[in-house]
Amino acid sequence: MKITERKNGDVIILDLEGKILLGEGDVQLREHIHKVVQSGGRKILLNLNDVPYIDSSGLGEIVRCYTTVSREGGKLKLINVTNRIKDLLTITKLITVFETFNSEEEAAKSF
Repeated sequence: MKITERKNGDVIILDLEGKILLGEGDVQLREHIHKVVQSGGRKILLNLNDVPYIDSSGLGEIVRCYTTVSREGGKLKLINVTNRIKDLLTITKLITVFETFNSEEEAAKSF
């Protein structure tokens, strides 16, 4: 998995590209979120536009990242969630936990 970090004001956007699976992207995502939080990032958007698949381990990692950011007083939100991932969030009832947005601008304004 590839993670590209960029900023929109004080909002940090992480563009994720590739699958988030056990052993493939999950640890990388955890370490990147940890680094962002340690450097003071509190408003984080995960752009899932180029993530074709997330397994249960990957979903668990996104929940762990959400918890890490929340514990530090921040917010983690999801943008460009594909229909497949939206279905996964709905089935697992996590759609009620995560704020999801279709546009980066709308998500950035929501902080």
